[in-house]
Amino acid sequence: MIRGRVRIRFAALLLALLAGSALAEGVTLPASHRFELDNGTVLLLSQEPEVPLVSVTAILRGGAVVDPADHGGLANLFAALLEKGAGERDAAQFAEAVDATGGTLSSRADLETITISGTFLARDAGLMVELLADMLLRPGLEEAELEKLRERSINFIRAAKDTNLNALLPIYGQAFLFGEHPYGNPVSGSETTLAGISHDDILGFYEQQLGGDRLIIAVSGDFDVALMSARLSDAFGDWRPASSALPEVVAVGQQAGRRVLLIDKPGATQTYFWLGNVGVARDYEKRAALDIANTVFGGRFTSMLNTELRVNSGLTYGARSLLSRASQPGSIAISSFTPTESTVEAIDMALGVLGRLHEDGVDKTMLESARNYILGQFPTALETAAQVGSQLAALAAFGLDVSYINDYGAALMSAETDMVAAVIDEVFPSADDLVFVLLGDAELIREQVSKYGPLTEMPITEPHFRPQAPAEE
Repeated sequence: MIRGRVRIRFAALLLALLAGSALAEGVTLPASHRFELDNGTVLLLSQEPEVPLVSVTAILRGGAVVDPADHGGLANLFAALLEKGAGERDAAQFAEAVDATGGTLSSRADLETITISGTFLARDAGLMVELLADMLLRPGLEEAELEKLRERSINFIRAAKDTNLNALLPIYGQAFLFGEHPYGNPVSGSETTLAGISHDDILGFYEQQLGGDRLIIAVSGDFDVALMSARLSDAFGDWRPASSALPEVVAVGQQAGRRVLLIDKPGATQTYFWLGNVGVARDYEKRAALDIANTVFGGRFTSMLNTELRVNSGLTYGARSLLSRASQPGSIAISSFTPTESTVEAIDMALGVLGRLHEDGVDKTMLESARNYILGQFPTALETAAQVGSQLAALAAFGLDVSYINDYGAALMSAETDMVAAVIDEVFPSADDLVFVLLGDAELIREQVSKYGPLTEMPITEPHFRPQAPAEE
C-alpha cells in the first residue's frame, strides 16, 4: 500500500514537472501587427476573435519622473483628470457613454508612464477609439474637477497616515532611498506638492508632456486589423509631438553602509519596517534566476522570510521581499510589521534570513519548488485579450521585444542553483548595506533602533515623504 502511494506521488510529481516544462515552452504572446505612424505613434494590433470583446491599452512615456520637484503628483492628477470629461462630454456624460455599453475605460499614472486601459464589446470598437481620441486629443481638464481631485488626493494621504500605514511605507522607503532622484518621486505626490498644483500646471503638463511621438496603442481582441489600423491612424496620425523632451533618468548604484529613517507616529502599537537598497532594471538579463531567488526569499507564503517571521515566530502577519523594476535599477526591499515591543527582534530576524540567503543560497529542492510556483502563476498574466494588449504596450514602452515574454519559461527551466547563487550575490544587498525606514512610536523604539545606523527622524505629520533640509538663514 505504501509503495503504491509512493508510485502515485512520484507519478504526480513527474506529471507536474512535465506540465511545467510544457507551460514554459507554450506561454508566448500571440502574433501582432505593428504600425508606426509618421508622427511616431506606434500601433500594436493583435487579433483574438474567440471572444467578442476588444481591449485597448494606450501608454504615454513619461509619468512621475517628469514631475517638477515641487509639483510631485502632477502626472497622477493629470491622468485622473483624463476620465473627467473629454470632447463634447462632461464628466458625467463621459462616464455614461462608457457605462451604457457595459465597457470600462480608466487612466492612471505610474513612475514612467501614463496608461489608459479599456475593454468594450467588439461592436463598440468605433466608440472605444472615439473616446480614447477625445481623452488624449480633446481632454476636458476642467479646473473644478482638478480642485475636487486634488483635495481628495490630499485627504487620502492624510487618512492613510491614520489607517493604512502599510500603504505609505514603500513611498517613504523609495523617497529615502533615492532622495532627489526621479525614482524618489512619489507617484501620488505629497500633501505639500499636491497643494501647489494649479490648473495652469495641468494645462502646461498637457502641452509639454503629451504628444503623438510618445504614444503607444495596443489593441487586442475581436476586430478587423485593416479597419482598426485606419481608425487609429485617422484619429492620431496628425497629433503634434510633445513640446518637451523626456528627461534622461540616470542609473543609481547600490548604496554602501547603513542609514535609518524613523517616522514618528506617537501611540502606534506596531512598527512597520522597510529595509532596502538599489536593485535591477526591467531589462535585467538574469531575471528568471532573480525571480526564483526572490520567490524563495520573500515572494510567497512559504518563503524564507514569511516562514521565519510569521509561521515560526509569530512576530508578524506577513513578511515579503519586493522588487521594483523600471527602465533603470529600482529598489529591492524587505517589508513587514510587528508589535512595537518586538521591533528589534523582528528586524534582526529579517537580517538573519537575508544573511542565510547569501550564505546558503538555494538548493535544488527549493529551486524546483519556486520554479513550479512561478510557472503556475506566469500563464495567468496572459489569459485575456486585455492582458495581452497590456503586455505588448509595456514591452514597446520600455524598449523590449516579445522574447522578454516568449523566452521567459525556457529561462526558468534552464536556471540552476549556481546561477541563482550568483544572482543573489549580485542583486541582493548584504545586511551591512541597507536603508532602514521604520514607521512607529519613536519614543518607544528610538534608542533601540539607533544601533542600525545614523538616525534621521521626522514626524508622520510632516507633509512630505522624505526629510527636508533645514532652511538656510
